[in-house]
Amino acid sequence: MQTATPSLLELQCALRASLVAHDDRGISAHVVGGEIGAGERLDIYRNTFASVLTTALRLSYPAVHRLVGAEFFERAVRVFIETSPPRSACLDDYGHEFPDFLSGFEPASSLAYLPDVARLEWSVNRALHARDAEPLDAQRLVALEEAERGRVTFALHPSASLLRMDHPADLIWRAVLDEDDATLSAIDPCAGPVWLLTERLPTGVEVRRMSESAWRFTSALCEGRPLAAALDDARDFDASVVLADHLAAGRFIDFSLNETSA
Repeated sequence: MQTATPSLLELQCALRASLVAHDDRGISAHVVGGEIGAGERLDIYRNTFASVLTTALRLSYPAVHRLVGAEFFERAVRVFIETSPPRSACLDDYGHEFPDFLSGFEPASSLAYLPDVARLEWSVNRALHARDAEPLDAQRLVALEEAERGRVTFALHPSASLLRMDHPADLIWRAVLDEDDATLSAIDPCAGPVWLLTERLPTGVEVRRMSESAWRFTSALCEGRPLAAALDDARDFDASVVLADHLAAGRFIDFSLNETSA
């Protein structure tokens, strides 16, 4: 009985199994022969696949790479690729699960701060590749009726993100990338928590610390809390100053009116 010709999707799935799981059973019979056998040809594809993804992750996580060294990094990445292969053709999108992977990667368990550094690096990577967006025109807020202002919910700029870290990941990240061993050795990796804002400015990506109160207020706004409710929860400090800073810096790009300000 003649074997049916596999569909393109079946061939793609078989090649994926070969590249990711090293399972050549479904694809080897469909590899054109020659001086190089099917197994050797597939090994070339596998090596290229792993090399390209390793390079992409190294570019997204340069501080992690320097902290652990090339050999350790490549070993971790090999395991990561097998458990989390890319789901998009855009390599800039690949690797967002890497910080969580490091949290459970037993060989890195002695480096408790490493996942936080990775989370920070991914937020920097996200900021670099985020789409451009026009900042919110504050005059639109001024034009609202007084009763409407408390119902405002803001949309954060695509390049901005908020991070709460158990470790001083920002200090470690800067010292590693600056190759400042003296500063790095003086950092207490347990000196946390820290509250961070990452954003892209015309001069590049900036990571800045915030007070816990300012961070929690900002986080409430970014999660879609109406302005009045967020202000009510932030009575321990002058939240209006923080809001004015966000508006002046263009960190919000739009707003809508919630059904109720509660």
